[in-house]
Parts: sequence; C-alpha cells; structure tokens
Amino acid sequence: MKKLGWLASLVAASALVLGACGSKDDTSKEDVSKKEELTVGIMGTYAPYNYLDKDKQYTGFDVDIAKEVAKRLDKKAKFVAQDFSGLIPGLQKGKFDMLVSQVTITDDRKKQVDFTEPYITNEVKAIVKDDNTTIKSAEDFKGKTIGVGLGTNDEAYLRNDLMKKVGKFKINTYDDVITTLKDLNVGRIDATINNVFALKPIVEENGYKIKAVGGALKSDKAGIAVKKGQTELVDQLNKALNDMEKDGTYTKIYKKWFNEEPPAEYTK
Repeated sequence: MKKLGWLASLVAASALVLGACGSKDDTSKEDVSKKEELTVGIMGTYAPYNYLDKDKQYTGFDVDIAKEVAKRLDKKAKFVAQDFSGLIPGLQKGKFDMLVSQVTITDDRKKQVDFTEPYITNEVKAIVKDDNTTIKSAEDFKGKTIGVGLGTNDEAYLRNDLMKKVGKFKINTYDDVITTLKDLNVGRIDATINNVFALKPIVEENGYKIKAVGGALKSDKAGIAVKKGQTELVDQLNKALNDMEKDGTYTKIYKKWFNEEPPAEYTK
C-alpha cells in the first residue's frame, strides 16, 4: 500500500508539472490588448510589399498596412524579418503577434493560424526570360525547371495542381524573389511564377530581361495571420481594415505602391 501511495503521489506531481508546462506554452489566449507594441512578421525581401529601403528601414505595402492597423489598435508595429517558410512556425511559437507578409489564405493554413478578411488580391502569372520562345504559358512547363518561393502557396500550387495538369517538371525552391529572378535571368531555371507587382521593382533595379506569359494562373487573397484562437484580435483587425477601406486610407496606400486604383472589393 505504501508503494502504491508513493506512485499515486508521483503521478499527481507529474500531472501538475505537465499542466504548468501546458499553461506556459499555450499563448493562444494571450491578451495583446495590454501590449504597447505588436511584433509583425514579414519576409523583408519582397518589394513592393515589405523590404528594406536605402535607410535600412522596413517599408512597402504590407508595412504601411501593418502600421495603420496597429495605430488603429492604439499600438505601434515592430517588424521582424524571417524567411517565408519560417513565418507561420514563428507565429505559432509566439515570436510574432501577427503576420502581414502576403500570406495567402488557404484551407491548409486555416488549420494552423487564424486569418482576417483578405486585404489584397494578387494575380499570379508564369514568368520567363525575354528571349524564351518555348514557354508561352504554364501549359509548357512539362520537362522544364521552375523556380518558386519555399513554403509559399505558389510552391503548393506547382506541386499539387499544375504538375498534375501539365506533366512532370523540376521545382527549385528559393528563400527570396531576388535570387529566383537572378537564376532565371542567367538561365539556371526556365521559369517562375509570381505576381507582376512583386517583380516590377526588382526587374527595374537589376535590369533583368524577363516577361510574363499567358493568362493569370490563379488569384491569391492574402490576409493578416494571427495565432489560432485569438478571435478577439481578429475582430479588432477586421474592424481596422474595414474602417480603412471606408475612409479612403486603404485606397491611398494601395495607389502609393501600385499606381492604380484598388479592386472594387476593397473600397466601400
């Protein structure tokens, strides 16, 4: 009986320890309303969405959106850069309070994080060298080498959708768009897929000879991502985004970065 009593005590003590550990790691209910600063995860290499300017300050469409929503929550935004493939794991571990880095809303990602309503829609196209005459659209990817961002929705689309449709091709993954385009420009890959807004500033700065071919492969909607279970924060962010669309702030930011009016769905 003494041994059983000792064992029961040990089990109870272990349960308390495990329970305490679980409470410490479970930050899904963390109250960010008490924070003066929100840590925002971004790639930091994805112009014109989020990147370092000549003064080594983060700027871009995503950065302006994040600053504005944080302001409307009476907070400041602090930006921390991370390879795209590490953004969601970093959010889940509490490294970030939210992600504002062109994180496309997908069913798989909804299982990992919670999203606001979309704040931008991007059309994705096939991109090749200017002198390429063999690839006229993504239908011609079979047998070719295609570059794409590691861990992106574009990578998932190539592997899970397009390859089944057009036939097998090789996929090279990259941590940033600049390296992808550099390899395309020198012929290490035959094509990539991305939206034209993301490519334009890189092409202009580096003089890459590339072009978009074919029609839009898909339209991606990006949202602000937060840790699973933070429904109150999602509601606050959605209200901020909605108010920005109503009062014209969103249109001002959009035109600043893309030199055109935003789609009707983002104006109220």
